[in-house]
Amino acid sequence: MGCLEGHEEPVYSVQYSSDGKTLYSASGDKTILIWDIESQRSLGTLRGHTSSIFSISINPDGKTLASGGYDNSIKIWDIESQKSLGELKGHNKSVKSVAFSPDEKTLASGSY
Repeated sequence: MGCLEGHEEPVYSVQYSSDGKTLYSASGDKTILIWDIESQRSLGTLRGHTSSIFSISINPDGKTLASGGYDNSIKIWDIESQKSLGELKGHNKSVKSVAFSPDEKTLASGSY
């Protein structure tokens, strides 16, 4: 057990990779940090939200990650390249929750 330090604001959501070797953390500092569990070192940073990120979810295929935030948007990320694949807009309020379906075909989101 250890403490992973790197965010400048509170962490609102964490998600393990399916193999348990990587941890993703989303924060009020508008970033998602990617952590190697064994070495406890950062492997990269996802940037693109303009405000706090409240929720993250990894697609069951392990290839994409979705993030929802205070900027009323959902971002889709390619995990391997650490690049944004796009943005989903439509919420009028902060996106507080995102979740991929087990069949990998649907992304659910909630806001208030």
